[in-house]
Amino acid sequence: MKKWNVLIVDDEPDMRQLIKLYLNNEQYFCIDAENGLDALDQMKKTQVDIMVVDIMMPFMDGYQLLKEVRERSQVPFIFLSAKGDDLDKVKGLKLGSDDYMVKPFNAEELVARIETILRRSYGNQTSHHPMIERYGPVSFNLASRTVSVDDLSPRLTLKEYELFLFLARNHGRVYTREQLLDQVWGRDYEGSDRTVDTHIKTLRLKLKNFGHLIVTVWGLGYKFEESS
Repeated sequence: MKKWNVLIVDDEPDMRQLIKLYLNNEQYFCIDAENGLDALDQMKKTQVDIMVVDIMMPFMDGYQLLKEVRERSQVPFIFLSAKGDDLDKVKGLKLGSDDYMVKPFNAEELVARIETILRRSYGNQTSHHPMIERYGPVSFNLASRTVSVDDLSPRLTLKEYELFLFLARNHGRVYTREQLLDQVWGRDYEGSDRTVDTHIKTLRLKLKNFGHLIVTVWGLGYKFEESS
């Protein structure tokens, strides 16, 4: 059975330890961070399957952390906070959290909610990294929607990620701008096909020395080529 990785983010050491105690007893592997900045750093180092996050923290609070995470990942996210007003809950859910619990909390309820969200997000998966796809030096994490290229972990927007993944899955095949718009943005997209060029440009910049993986085929379009 897969041992899920839970990132616990809270500025109170005793609270982090308490949550870890409960989750370790349920066979979860726990990583902890004391604020949002620390959490983002942890996510670069470790595969994270779900996050349990406080709101009121120094340097970067839970709301800002969620915004940062959602720019490049759809990893499941639960707020666990002393802020119990309905407005706080609505704000958290609108920003993209999967659930919101109020402190003091019931440990069994927290575990049940984590299990429900993991089942909804990943299904019945048992392998250690069931949602990793590799193409040459590039690894795509389908769960968190993140990318790593050797030691590089570029922060991609959702559309940059989807575009890069589509090209990688069809490596060697050339796609026109119009085809990429249909496949990645959808047939109802009404913007210019130059959107593709802009996203390719920023992708190459973020990939740094690996920007050559996305090849321009002049007069035709773009392709992913591992040996370029």
